[in-house]
Amino acid sequence: MVSFRGSEDARLARGLERYARRDAPADAIVRRFGKQLTDAAIFALDRKTPLLSARRVVTPGQARTLGLSAAAFAAAAATAPSLVVRGLMGLMALLFAVSVFFRAWLAFLGARSERTGAVAEPAAALPVYTILVPLYREAGVLPGLTRALLALDYPRDRLDIKLIVEADDAETVRACAGSPFEVLRVPPSLPRTKPKAVNFALAFARGAHLVIYDAEDRPEPDQLKKSVAAFARAPREVACLQARLAFYNADECWLTRLFALDYDLWFGMLLPGLEQLAVPIPLGGTSNHFRIEVLREIGAWDPFNVTEDADLGIRLSQRGYRVAMLDSTTFEEAPQRLNVWIKQRSRWLKGYMQTWLVHGRGTRALVANTGLRGFLAFQLFIGGAVLSALVNPLLWAVCVVSYLLPWPALHEAGAISAAGAIGSNGVLTGLAFAAAARNRDGTLAPYALTVTLYWILISVAGYRGLWQLVTKPFHWEKTAHGLSRYA
Repeated sequence: MVSFRGSEDARLARGLERYARRDAPADAIVRRFGKQLTDAAIFALDRKTPLLSARRVVTPGQARTLGLSAAAFAAAAATAPSLVVRGLMGLMALLFAVSVFFRAWLAFLGARSERTGAVAEPAAALPVYTILVPLYREAGVLPGLTRALLALDYPRDRLDIKLIVEADDAETVRACAGSPFEVLRVPPSLPRTKPKAVNFALAFARGAHLVIYDAEDRPEPDQLKKSVAAFARAPREVACLQARLAFYNADECWLTRLFALDYDLWFGMLLPGLEQLAVPIPLGGTSNHFRIEVLREIGAWDPFNVTEDADLGIRLSQRGYRVAMLDSTTFEEAPQRLNVWIKQRSRWLKGYMQTWLVHGRGTRALVANTGLRGFLAFQLFIGGAVLSALVNPLLWAVCVVSYLLPWPALHEAGAISAAGAIGSNGVLTGLAFAAAARNRDGTLAPYALTVTLYWILISVAGYRGLWQLVTKPFHWEKTAHGLSRYA
C-alpha cells in the first residue's frame, strides 16, 4: 500500500495489508495507528522535498529578494517619482496584456483541439477504481452525492468508494452512518484541509486508478470507463486525466452565469490549449483521474497548499509526467451568493500564490524538468492569473485619478493605464464570447458583456487572498454547498 520504516511503521504496513485483504476494518487501523497516518498525511511531502512544500510560505532567499526589490523601488520612487509612476504603470499594463494575450493564444489552440469520445473496455478488463470524496460540514448534500455515485456505470465489485469525514464533524459523521459506501474518519489535526484528508485516505486505497470528487459533484455515468480506456491508449507518462467541469445551476443568477462562462473558457479552451503545448497543466480540484502508483511516488498532495490541485499538476510535470484532458464532464454547484464566491475565489488565488512561490524556488530545476516553454507557460498562466487579478483595479484606479488630479506625470500614467485596462479587459470580454460560442450556449453570450465587472470581483478576491497569504496562509475557507434550488 505505502512505504513505512521502523518497527511501528512495519506494524502499520502489516495492518494496511490486512485491510487490503479485508481481514481488518479501517476503523481498527485508524484507532491503532491514527497518529502515524495523520503525520504521514501532513508531513510526507515536506520531509521528502521541503522546497516543494507550501509549509514554508517564503524561503530566506525569497524573503531577501522581496526585501531588496521593495527597498530599490522605494529609493527610486524617492529619487524620481514621476518616472517611477510612469514606468510602473507601463510595466503593469504590459504584464497584464501579455498574460491576457497568452490566454487568448491558449484559447485559440484549445478551440482547435477535437473532443474525441473514449470507448469503454469490456467489463472483464476493468480494474478496481478508487473514488475519494472528502466531506466537511456537508451532511445536506449526501443524498445527491449518493445518487450520483450509484449512477456510475462501473461494476460495483470493482469500485472502492470512500467518504472521508473529519472525526469531530458530528453532523456529517451521523449522516454517513447509513451510507452504502465506506466511511473513513480522519482524526482532528491541523491543517484542516482537503489535501490532508485525501492523503490520509490514500493509504487505504485499493484501486489501480483513483479519482477525486467533491461532495456536490455529478459525474457523467460513463466517466470511469472513459478514463480506463483513455489510460489504456495513453503513453505511460500520462499520469493524470482531467475531466471537464461545468455547472448544473448555471442559469440561477448573474454570478452563476459568469462563473459558467469562466469554466467554459477554462476547461473548454485554456487547459486544452496547455495540453496542445505540452506544458504543465494546473488541475481543477475535482474529477482528476490518476494512475495511483504515480500519485504515491511523487508524494501525493501538499496539505499546506490551499489549491493543492494546481500544485500537483505542476509537480507531475516536474517529475516527467503529463496531464491530459478527458472527454467527460462532471457537473457541480456554482456559488450563488457573492460572499461564498469571494471566499472560494480568494482561496484559489491564495493557492496560486503559494504554488507560484513554491515552484519559483527552483527556477533551474523547473526549466530543466519542463523546458523553457514549460517554465514560461507556468509564469504566464499561474503567475499571470495572480498578477492580472492584482493589477487590473490599479490600472482602472490610476486611469480615473489621473483625470481628477492636476499632475502632468499622472496624466501620462493615466493614459498608459487606460490603454492597458481597456485593451486587456476587451480581450477578456472577447474570450468570454468565444467560450460561449465554443460551448454553443447562446443564453450565456450576452453576459460576456459584463466580464469587466466580474474581473473586478476577481480582483477583490485576489487582494483578500494576498492578505490571507500573509496572515493565515494555511486556512481553508470551506465553500458552502447545497444552497442551489437545483441541489
